[in-house]
Amino acid sequence: MTAMDTIDQPLDVLIVGAGISGIGMAAHLKAECPQRSFAILDRRARPGGTWDLFRYPGIRSDSDMYTLGFAFEPWGDETAIAAGDRILDYLDRVIDTRGLRDHMRFGQTVLSADWDSTSGLWTVESETADGKRVSTSAHFLFLGSGYYDYDNPHDAGIPGLKSFGGEVIHPQFWPENHDHSGKRVVVIGSGATAVTLVPSLAGQASHVTMLQRTPSYYLERPAKDGLANVLRRVLPSKWAYALIRARNIVMQDFLFKRARQKPQEMGEYLKDQVRTSLGEAWDEAAFSPPYNPWEQRLCLVPDGDMFNAIKAGKADIVTGQIKAVDKTGIVLEDGRRLDADVIVTATGLKLAVCGKIALRMDGEAVNFADHWYYRNCMFSNVPNFAALFGYLNAGWTLRVDIVAEWLCRLFNQMDAWGVDVVVPELKDDSALVEHSAFDDFSSGYIARGRHLIPRSAAESPWQISMDYRADRQELRHAPIDDGLLKFSRLPVAAAAE
Repeated sequence: MTAMDTIDQPLDVLIVGAGISGIGMAAHLKAECPQRSFAILDRRARPGGTWDLFRYPGIRSDSDMYTLGFAFEPWGDETAIAAGDRILDYLDRVIDTRGLRDHMRFGQTVLSADWDSTSGLWTVESETADGKRVSTSAHFLFLGSGYYDYDNPHDAGIPGLKSFGGEVIHPQFWPENHDHSGKRVVVIGSGATAVTLVPSLAGQASHVTMLQRTPSYYLERPAKDGLANVLRRVLPSKWAYALIRARNIVMQDFLFKRARQKPQEMGEYLKDQVRTSLGEAWDEAAFSPPYNPWEQRLCLVPDGDMFNAIKAGKADIVTGQIKAVDKTGIVLEDGRRLDADVIVTATGLKLAVCGKIALRMDGEAVNFADHWYYRNCMFSNVPNFAALFGYLNAGWTLRVDIVAEWLCRLFNQMDAWGVDVVVPELKDDSALVEHSAFDDFSSGYIARGRHLIPRSAAESPWQISMDYRADRQELRHAPIDDGLLKFSRLPVAAAAE
């Protein structure tokens, strides 16, 4: 048995997760709903979420900080593709300038959340590092707990890996102060993590090989945005930030939609860019994916750093299937051998819906795969609850801002009406045509976890969309009382009058 502490006074809003999603939600609450009490629970010892967890060499944003930054807080650094420590500094600035730190409760791993219809409260149970259980109640629950399993990365089942005589490292658990100088490193994987690691490790390693089963598409961009830095010198920072943010949103949207409309043309454009950058080091097989652009996320290469490492002979890319790992390296199915001192398994993430929290409504377990998304954040027939899943084709924070803004509009309307409970009511889903935006992407972590993802219709509002500009328009202008949200008052609140 473990001791249980209960916080008696229910909160108006409880946020789970002190990463980008939770910080963004809290900042909007503070500014737009000052009458609402809230707290943030996080399992880690400090804020930052993903950016505090991942500590591998070179960790950086995989989109520009003008769209990964919040709409309300200008990014003030010269470098638009930012290192992880600079992103943490930015998040700390948001927290401290908006007085959010006092609302944060660290070292609490949320285990379960139970909705009680009679009291109109979520009861959230968390556990501290010393095993103490803490119970917190709130009228509304917002999950900003991310989309992947913090404890268990994807196990690719690499044959013979345990027999390797050198070091095996997964990027999610990078050892502090790891020394790879002078060592032969093989990075298994071809996604954003591998693309970040290869040039970072190549500076000290004797050689780095990226071993890929399937090639990826790459987009080379300058780490510094020249126009942004000029505008920041001649305009107020908020104006410059808003202009560059708007430009980058339009550019991202154009690239994604062009990739969908003319995939062959976009594929050749991306390959030509890499071919030009690599020159004589170009390898057709290593840069020719068997899928269309944006069926998986494009890998960002700032200042061509990975290509420069390849041209300098410090790194290379090998395409092939692993037959087995032995004591000194990796044997491929075609007979080639890669000797290694260190193997990095950048083989992907494991999807986790709602932070692996056990959710119940009146004692019945909630299986979110049976519920439909509502306006990108709520779920059919689940009261006083929202969860954040960002964009797959743009900066994660773009969704945070518009969802938090809409939720605050919802909260203020509920307060004006004097109602306590809101639920997106869906009695009959037979008329809905199911289509999930996730089905348009073939990334491994999505395919492996597809059965966990909530349902999505082909049209709004019962969907999650990957079209930021359309979502922004909808969430800012759609009426709160749209005939689909059901509002009610608690009997206790009504009797008090």
